[in-house]
Amino acid sequence: MDIKDSKNDKLETLKQKVQLLEDNLEYFPDFPKEGILYSEMFKILRTPELFSMLLDLMVDTAKEFDPKPDVIVGIDSKGFLFGPLIALELKLPFVPIRKRGKLPGKVISASYELEYGTDTMEMQEGSIQEGQNAVLVDDCLATGGTLECASELVKAMGGNLLGCLVVTEKYELDGYKKLNCIVKSIMKVK
Repeated sequence: MDIKDSKNDKLETLKQKVQLLEDNLEYFPDFPKEGILYSEMFKILRTPELFSMLLDLMVDTAKEFDPKPDVIVGIDSKGFLFGPLIALELKLPFVPIRKRGKLPGKVISASYELEYGTDTMEMQEGSIQEGQNAVLVDDCLATGGTLECASELVKAMGGNLLGCLVVTEKYELDGYKKLNCIVKSIMKVK
């Protein structure tokens, strides 16, 4: 087998892994409100082999950022499922972004619009150092509001946002257009 065949085999294996993960997503119509088709990954997390596969893909994808990240930033709450594990695997610090009022000490905050109002996220002052390369981790990119707000916090700290890493991206919503960075998603869903 030559190098070209080896690369094709690896790509095919990657496609097969992503397909297996996609096959194990669960969909819930009209959740959290009418007209929304909610994709849920908890079935994957309940299956250790699939969870491990997903985590391996996320770690490998995080390694693709250039320059390399100095810090992994996870968004409350499902970003906390993956962010610390990715950071640990890459031997990097993990920094949480939380909903308002959930972090002690001095924080910086940013707000974003929801379909039904506004929400605010916070980050502890000094948790990212000036010039550190950061990757944001969350479960899903839909409209882009949450990741856009989180990216503002990273930049307000003086961090260099390399990009966003998400488990699923709802491609029909074009949320990536709100973000001024690279978006890497493991799965693209409707």
